[in-house]
Amino acid sequence: MSDEKNKIDDSMEEVNALNDNETVILVDVMDEMKKSYLDYAMSVIVSRALPDVRDGLKPVHRRILYAMNEINFTYDKQHRKSARIVGEVIGKYHPHGDSSIYNAMVRFAQDFSMRYLLVDGHGNFGSIDGDGAAAMRYTEARMTRLAGDLLKDIEKETVDFRPNFDETEKEPVVLPSRFPNLLVNGSNGIAVGMATSIPPHNLGEIIDGAIKLIEDPEADVFELMELIKGPDFPTGAEIIGIEGIKRAYRTGRGKAVLRSKTEIEEMKNGKSRIVVTEIPYQVNKAKMIEGIAELVKNKRIDGITDLRDESNRNGIRVVIELRRDVNANIILNQLFKNSQLQTTFSIIMLALDHGEPKVMNLKQMLEAYISHQKEVERRRVIFDLRKAKDRAHILEGLRIAIDNIDEVIRIIRSAYNDAEQRLMERFGLSDVQAKSIVDMRLRRLQGLEREKIENEYTELLKTIEYLNSLLEDELKLMEIIKDDLLRIKNQYNDERRSSITFSADEIEYEDMIEEDEVVITLTHAGYIKRVSTGEYASQKRGGRGKTGLSTREEDFVKDIFTTSTHDFLLFFTNFGKVYRLKAYRIPDGSRTSKGTAIVNLLPLEPDESVNAIVPIKNFEEGYLTFCTKHGVIKKTPLEQFDTSRKSGLIAIHLKDEDQLISVRHTYGENDIIVVTRNGKSIRFGEEDVRAMGRTAAGVRAIKLSEWDEVIEMDLITESGKLLVVSENGYGKRTLLSQYRKQTRGGKGIMTYNSSQKTGRLIGAKVVDDGDDLMIINDQGVLIRIKVDEVSVSGRITSGVRVMKVDSETKLVSIAKVHDDGEDEE
Repeated sequence: MSDEKNKIDDSMEEVNALNDNETVILVDVMDEMKKSYLDYAMSVIVSRALPDVRDGLKPVHRRILYAMNEINFTYDKQHRKSARIVGEVIGKYHPHGDSSIYNAMVRFAQDFSMRYLLVDGHGNFGSIDGDGAAAMRYTEARMTRLAGDLLKDIEKETVDFRPNFDETEKEPVVLPSRFPNLLVNGSNGIAVGMATSIPPHNLGEIIDGAIKLIEDPEADVFELMELIKGPDFPTGAEIIGIEGIKRAYRTGRGKAVLRSKTEIEEMKNGKSRIVVTEIPYQVNKAKMIEGIAELVKNKRIDGITDLRDESNRNGIRVVIELRRDVNANIILNQLFKNSQLQTTFSIIMLALDHGEPKVMNLKQMLEAYISHQKEVERRRVIFDLRKAKDRAHILEGLRIAIDNIDEVIRIIRSAYNDAEQRLMERFGLSDVQAKSIVDMRLRRLQGLEREKIENEYTELLKTIEYLNSLLEDELKLMEIIKDDLLRIKNQYNDERRSSITFSADEIEYEDMIEEDEVVITLTHAGYIKRVSTGEYASQKRGGRGKTGLSTREEDFVKDIFTTSTHDFLLFFTNFGKVYRLKAYRIPDGSRTSKGTAIVNLLPLEPDESVNAIVPIKNFEEGYLTFCTKHGVIKKTPLEQFDTSRKSGLIAIHLKDEDQLISVRHTYGENDIIVVTRNGKSIRFGEEDVRAMGRTAAGVRAIKLSEWDEVIEMDLITESGKLLVVSENGYGKRTLLSQYRKQTRGGKGIMTYNSSQKTGRLIGAKVVDDGDDLMIINDQGVLIRIKVDEVSVSGRITSGVRVMKVDSETKLVSIAKVHDDGEDEE
């Protein structure tokens, strides 16, 4: 502390040593930096980067339009050199670089940047491919007719003016803006510590929303959204999803997903092509095409054979030709995911409200605009009223003069230079009235002119009365605003360019995965994979089979089934928990590959293993019916599983080292058959099992004898048969009519004649004649056969050989596969 004091004392001595005419002010550097940076930040925010909520313009834009209006470069005049406009703006209002002014004006003339043009340009004003505009000395411009409505009545003192940078001119603080330009044309800007990104909208929809709020000030955002569907971009394209837009309109922040408008066309040679006709807002078409080409070059997208731009003055047309063997929809979804064919527009509805930056929702922005219009219209009425009163005052003096014309003429003729003063004394006139009488021409003394004065005075009295009524009745004033908005809507409104798709709010990864029937296999050691069913060709009954997968030593397949790549997979574990994944999330493998350890896909706990997997398309209706190894059954509404938790959900409460062996999607009216390893079975109605919660334990399905356990629970079908397979490769089909319906919880009836030759049962399925069957042994060898090649026999029989096994091999699992129409091999 003493060192700092000494430094200050030294500084003061240096200051005292200076000459008397030199002044040094000591300041704290940190304080000065804070103050200077805050001043700079506010200057950027208020004077450069952010639009005003009232007219939707930044200062440079406002100055460009005001300057063009002042030098009369309006829509009904000829185009004038852009350099003339830029010079006017620099010289009088905006002392910055000419390129910044010209670029701002150029954007106003680009139909791919502005939803509704404010500048009508002649010449090269740039392109959607990113080409810059020609130099300002080559281009010409003028205001559009719509821009005129931004400045309408500005001469009537409807807005405040302030001195320009050198106080030689006046410029408006804000424009009257007779339509909600901020929402109609949108705005983008980056300030210090904040940014704005407001999308353009359809003029008719925004005006409808404003009128709705005028008529019903209590209307909420959702009521306004019935009229304002969403952003409407000048380049068209599709808006995917509405939730992000709703969030933006409700809170001021959100996003809109923009997707190019595309069509898939079939070509003569059997190939197909994707044709892009509209692209997202603010996307550079040339760079978009370059990005797609880079994806093809890097082989991130495979299947594109040609890419060309056929765009012309009539519109955009980008053609993407595809190989004959690829799915065009899959390629298109890959392009949406990886290229600028789809982009996200961040919405930040931030604007200046009387100099204060605010993030506003849709209603607040419209309220601020309506409040501005109310002020503008009131000031216009006051201006018109003042002018009307001034004119009526003059006409009153003229009427007095006409009624006393002889005396007025005598006073004027006899006066030297005091005629006005003498008229004021004689008739009680004001200075303005006396001057207008002295300036009155002789022809005003004619009868016709006298009648015109009387008529004009009468009309002025009516106008004054009307204008006074507007000031006294706000509802009448608001009707004027409504009428003017409707005029603009009728004059400039057009159809929406951007369509809105409500079905999705983002591209899911599965949209890039072609839906395919696949085989999911799970081994005893916990290795899982998916393989297309096309890898397995049908074989004759009794064949040796193909190698289904390579397993580690002492590992074997314990579960196999078919499903779609887009289905959900519910993984049920020995802990009674359930995990959820999409089938396409299972790594793809070849027929002989080992697969991926399931612990890499699911957060399994120590000693936790997957005992059952159930494919589910959706969770809208039905139940999940569970059956355990100890013969316990439980039914739970499927909707209770429509949730995803990384740590898993409780699916069933298991007791006494019980295990879950089967789960089925049921609908409350199914008949259920339960089969045991020792060849017993029981059939009962699903209605015998009442619905329970996820964590319930369940009730008894079958009473098991000693050393027996349940191997399968399946659903009865009208045309189905019960197929059973034993561990030594024998199997049979039995008519379901041979299984009478019983009461749940009994001992069941015999369904298979087990022996040392056949071994015990390893699987049972209810099958139809058109089904295929996959069988796999503990060495990983798999065979696919048609079920109608398996003999139909009675309940108490052993069946026929369905797969050859040696003395050291046992069958472990079967799965039902629907016929896919492959030729037999």
